Amino acid sequence: MPLKVAILGFGTVGASAARILAEQKVPGLTLTHVYNRNVARKRVDWLPSVIWTEDLESVLTSDADVIVELMGGLHPAHDCVRRTLQAGKSVVTANKKLIALHGVELESIARHKGGHLLYGAAVAGGIPVIPGLQHGLAGDRVTRMEGILNGTSNFILSRMEKGGEYADELAEAQRRGYAEADPTEDVDGFDARSKLVILARLALGVDVSPEEIACQSIRQVGAIDFAYAKDLNCTIRPVARADLRNGKLVALVAPMLVPFSSPLAWSRGTENMVLMTGQYGGDVVFSGHGAGGNPTAVAVVSDLCALAAGTAPRAGEAVPASVTGEFELRHYVRFVVKDRPGIVAEIAGAMAAQGINIDSLFQRSGFGKDSLPFVVTTEPCVNSRLRLALARMQNTDWQAELPLDLQVLEPEPTIVA
Repeated sequence: MPLKVAILGFGTVGASAARILAEQKVPGLTLTHVYNRNVARKRVDWLPSVIWTEDLESVLTSDADVIVELMGGLHPAHDCVRRTLQAGKSVVTANKKLIALHGVELESIARHKGGHLLYGAAVAGGIPVIPGLQHGLAGDRVTRMEGILNGTSNFILSRMEKGGEYADELAEAQRRGYAEADPTEDVDGFDARSKLVILARLALGVDVSPEEIACQSIRQVGAIDFAYAKDLNCTIRPVARADLRNGKLVALVAPMLVPFSSPLAWSRGTENMVLMTGQYGGDVVFSGHGAGGNPTAVAVVSDLCALAAGTAPRAGEAVPASVTGEFELRHYVRFVVKDRPGIVAEIAGAMAAQGINIDSLFQRSGFGKDSLPFVVTTEPCVNSRLRLALARMQNTDWQAELPLDLQVLEPEPTIVA
């Protein structure tokens, strides 16, 4: 018998998933219920045989075999998913925040009750990163991953690469519907952090809380930084990165200088990209459109197809791990100063006091003496040491703006124990 499917949430993704099921007539799947608040305004004539309801309880207690949770957020999504799994049924969801925070608990319920919890759409939308991990890379041991996991931030930064400023490109992202009115989750790194937690759990087998991973916003990046980055044969991208070394997870989410030779530098607009490094297979790249109703719906329906075919995977158990962001990388530090003699000497002195060596200094012409931007790059140094050096300079009379510190992406950073 076909699996009976109920969709909770008929927004952009829910409507796209329903349309795919209706138009493709996917074997083994029958859409039976659609739940949404104020459901009358959501009803469509191309789903004539579906039960439309705004009574959530009636769906959870119905004869549906699979609940597709596309409401988002934690409440009531967490309760709905937990109850469904406890009843021995399966759940498909695109809810990254739910899986990042409660995935281990929900996976455990699914294993013990005989259902499945699938969330291929929770990371990178329609790009099959999670199925690729669970099937294509199951025979390898992933040791490192890095990627662009937020299309909004990538859209803003890749447009700034052409000369735009942050505020203008954020407004354009909002105009196009890529960014919310409150863009905090995207531009401050929290969205990418949730996705990184999920990937770390699946790829590296470690369970960590999102709050343990440090995030750096893209808000302070300016067009001038792309000009200086180009001088260093780099661009700037919003990078999420995780390494597993000696049982410790080294992770961060931050805008970083990315060498032009890196595949991450090729990603533009709302594209997502994930690089996985395996002990035996080496590097594997996943790339494509990571956002939007149709790509995300494809991932949702693909999970449903796996359930119908009996090929749905189960995530392995993850173990708790300590998290650190302390590893040695080169740094790019952009100062904006009220020019006077002795500034470079003060910067060098503050860095030397922390054992940090300056590698190079860049200063472009054409700027006034009261707001002069220039860049110092360092040799590889520990993050916390550089923060101490910058804090020592915080109250100087020559700083017109707070300095911008960006790390430079390296293939194998030295991790500090």
